[in-house]
Formats: sequence, structure tokens, C-alpha cells
Amino acid sequence: MLTVEEAQRICMANAPAMPAEFRRLEHAIGTCLAQDAFAADDYPRMDVSAVDGYAVAGPIGPWSRIGSIAAGQVLGQSLGAGECVRIFTGAALPEGTHGVVMQERVGLGDAAQSVRALTEVIPGANIRRRGESFRSGELLLAKGERMNAAAVGLLACGGLDEVMVVTEPIVSIVRTGSEFIEPGEDHAGMIHSSNERMLVAAVRAAWFHTEEPPFTSSDDPAEIRAVLEAALADSDAVITTGGVSVGEHDSIRQVLDSMGANIHFHGVRQKPGKPMLFATIGGKPVFALPGNPRAVLVCWHAYVLPFLRSMQGALDPFAGREQLPLAQPIELKGDRAEFRAARIRNGLVELLPEEGSHMLTTLVHADALAYFPGSAQGMVQGERVQLIPLR
Repeated sequence: MLTVEEAQRICMANAPAMPAEFRRLEHAIGTCLAQDAFAADDYPRMDVSAVDGYAVAGPIGPWSRIGSIAAGQVLGQSLGAGECVRIFTGAALPEGTHGVVMQERVGLGDAAQSVRALTEVIPGANIRRRGESFRSGELLLAKGERMNAAAVGLLACGGLDEVMVVTEPIVSIVRTGSEFIEPGEDHAGMIHSSNERMLVAAVRAAWFHTEEPPFTSSDDPAEIRAVLEAALADSDAVITTGGVSVGEHDSIRQVLDSMGANIHFHGVRQKPGKPMLFATIGGKPVFALPGNPRAVLVCWHAYVLPFLRSMQGALDPFAGREQLPLAQPIELKGDRAEFRAARIRNGLVELLPEEGSHMLTTLVHADALAYFPGSAQGMVQGERVQLIPLR
């Protein structure tokens, strides 16, 4: 049976690339850049005032006020010796400006037409110089970087209106099983369905697309095949839950084989999520996850999320993973890798109480999954553990 690392490598090696397209900045949120983004203009575009105050023509006053400039306006003339102009934050400075005096640091006289500073004005004081943040043609964001709100703002400051991005994968979610009821129903021996709703939320939170409502199927192999064929036709990737173990009603492997799927692996030496299967059909990826909700969410974060990021051209599909020291020791069986819910407090990893693979309570309150390789028999306090972020 494969290790977690081996399974991750196989998945990532089979991630197909999504096409690229131009989008306006505000519609590019959550995507990854398909090419480097360069500034189309200097930022700032001109020398501007960093404060409300007075642009003065020399270090020592008094100065005669000759006008006022608000943001978006220009004076239309240079400052001469002994002159100043009332100016506001972000307004363009006139030629001849020595510095800007904050309005709280001046004294006024002669009906506010004569201005003096309380201290000598330092050259360049309170001035934002043209291009001090970046110059036209400068690289702002590299290919593969993810567009967040700050990235949108940065590129807009650089004069860009649209960027080339990699499109989001469309993910179909298939819940299998004959044991589920919907809210408001009450049938003996049946349970509430949660996996498909949880995965819809996870896909959306990661800025990918998913078809709604999710696909559902009973345990009947013929029905599973029909649903899988429909899901594959509508999407770039498919996630199934349930029916992937070795019980009499676990038919996913059988159905995928009958469809001519390339089964890359079935089973990973890990807890939870051991029965996980990864396949491709006509180049489209299929992640067949177990039916237990905790295992589903662990496999999503450990495998599916970085895989989808790779499809979208992410510079680092595993971004956010880090290593921090344990707050307490832990004993491990060492027969397979473990993913444990953890909180991060004062730079230390606190493990939350262990739960069964059907339980989600601790994951709701966790900051990360702590990953313990299958070779580990235990770890001592202060030993560093790998973390997969959940937030």
C-alpha cells in the first residue's frame, strides 16, 4: 500500500492544466495568473502629498499662500521663492516644492495668506515620490500567483484593467449510498447526508466551481455508472464519497473498472482515509473518497485541494503548509500515517482530542491538520510537526 507522499506524487503528476483567459481584475479573484503581470504606469503617477497641509518652496518661512490643490487637481504653475500652496492628501505637488508641512505644524497670519512652520522643513518631507512603489514595466505579480483582494488592488494601482488567468476547474460531487435521508425525513436505519454539502462548501471556499445540486446515487452499480458518466460530462474533475472500501455494497472500484478508468492507486497507508482511490477517465481525474465525513475532509485538504490548485496553475499548490513544535508529546502506532486536528497557540501545536473517522467536532475548531508520517512511533514535546492549514 502506498505512503501518503507516494500517493500525493501520483496525484500531482496527473493534474491536467486548465485553459487561460483574460478577465477584468474584479472578476479574477481566486484565480491564478497565467502569465507575469507588469505595471502599465508608475505608482504614484506623480509626486503627491502624503498629508493634508502646505506645500512650501523652501525650508524656512514665512510663505505666501497662492492657492489650493485637492486630490485630482493641478496648480498649473510652479512655486516661487517664499510661496506655498494649501494641499490635501494625494494631491499632485507643483514644481518647486521643497516639502510639505502638516497642517497641525503651521501657524497662520494675515487672513490665512501667510504661513509659517513651527520647525524647519526637511527636504522631501511628507512627499510620496513618483514611482517610489513601482515603475512602469516592473514585475508586480508572477505567473502562478493567486489573485486575492490585495493583488487586485496592486494591479489596479499599476494601471491594469484585466489579466490573463487560468480558469477554475468545475468539480462534480457524487454522493453514493442507499442509507441517507434529507432534512425533515425520518426513516429507521438511515442517517442524514452531509458529505456532498460539506464538499460543495469546501469547493466554493477554495474559489472553484461546482455543479448544483450535487449528484447522488444509491449503491446500485448501474446507477452509480450512469451518475458518474453524467458527472464526468459536466465537469473537469469528479469527487465521489462512499462505496470505495471492500464491503459487499462498495461498488466504486468495480464501476470505474467497467468504465475503462486508469486506477492509479486504491488505498493509502493513512488514518483516516485509508480506502481512498484515485483514477483518471479520458484524462479527467476522479477522487473516490471514503464515506466517513472526517476522512472526506482530511482527503480534501491532503490531496484534492492541492490537486485542483495545480490544475489552475498555482505557483505553490501546497501553499501555507509549515512546521511548528508540538506543545505536548504524542504516542503513535507507527503502522500508518495519521492526520490529527490541531490548534496553534503561541507558536505551538496543540493536538485536539482524537475522534473517529465519522466525527467532525474537533475539525470545526481546528486551525490545521497535524501530519504524522507512518514511520513515526511517537514525538516528544518541542519536536516539529508538519501542518496543513484548515483556515
